[in-house]
Amino acid sequence: MDRKAEVSRKTSETDIKIELNLDGTGKYEIDTGVNFFNHMLESFSRHSFIDLKVKAVGDIEIDDHHTVEDVGILLGEAFSQAIGDKKGIRRMGHAIVPMDDSVATVAIDISGRSYCNMNFDFKNDKIGDMSSDVVIHFFESFASSGKLNIYSKAEGVNDHHKAEAIFKAFAKSLYDACKIEHDVILSTKGVL
Repeated sequence: MDRKAEVSRKTSETDIKIELNLDGTGKYEIDTGVNFFNHMLESFSRHSFIDLKVKAVGDIEIDDHHTVEDVGILLGEAFSQAIGDKKGIRRMGHAIVPMDDSVATVAIDISGRSYCNMNFDFKNDKIGDMSSDVVIHFFESFASSGKLNIYSKAEGVNDHHKAEAIFKAFAKSLYDACKIEHDVILSTKGVL
């Protein structure tokens, strides 16, 4: 089974192309124009073992909102396309990831339904060159277009560490949930 996807989207605010391989080795080429977001996506790729190429050009002279949101939407679409009918996947995954002063917990369900519950906040308006409020928005966008449930909570002192722990915990949860363990669809409905 080939669990790969290539998607692109061009709007008046962004021009994005994403290539994704769920069964990769964690190789990445990321260029969003937002350096901290690049770092988070690189960390996501490495810890999920998803090969990921992201090229995004957005209206970051205004702010980073459209770029981060649209990458989240498109990454969710690519994930949904690559995971296919979900036959044989573990479906659910979770992780607790510490990073220095911070710790994040993420649980996901590749359920075919979208829901996102994020319980954390940041002290500062920016983490590096990225607006801190778009972290939650990225995951909401991914959950919506990827049709999965994401639950996360995090605490800590340093905003960088907290955000990175969240992205790593999401990566490890997704890796776990995407594992193929059998040949059935894990749902009493017969579909996900």
